[in-house]
Amino acid sequence: MTRKQRRATLILSGLAVLFLAVGLIVYAGTQKGAFDRFYITSDAVKAIEEKKLTAGSRIRLGGIVEKGSLKRDGIQATFNVTDTLKSFKVTYVGKESLPDLFREEQGVVLTGTLGEGLSLVAETVVAKHDENYMPPEVAKALKEKGVWQEEKKGKK
Repeated sequence: MTRKQRRATLILSGLAVLFLAVGLIVYAGTQKGAFDRFYITSDAVKAIEEKKLTAGSRIRLGGIVEKGSLKRDGIQATFNVTDTLKSFKVTYVGKESLPDLFREEQGVVLTGTLGEGLSLVAETVVAKHDENYMPPEVAKALKEKGVWQEEKKGKK
């Protein structure tokens, strides 16, 4: 192989790798939920006010289910999610009923589409799995906002 042929082979190989990488990135971007950004409620409200999020945007929203806000109707449910600063009205219309561990005053992470105002149509709901667990994303965001409430010692 001459020097010219080696250079052409190297350039073509590099271009093939580049096209493959771009193709994989495009494919990953087309997958549902691939780039859903995580927000806690007050951050989502701020993004809406700054027009960074609009109705129809897909997001992951974390927070705590407000006490007294849960209303169930078959597999559909409506409730409010808060970080103690701001609240979102959530309508869950999933294919399955809410998780068994889902209840008021517990941490959740929701994936769905923003509606008008401060509302979210959730497709998936992930609830905490025991009395002491808070989804890491929610706990971190609440701590950063200064609204994290540590569990009281001896509380059951």
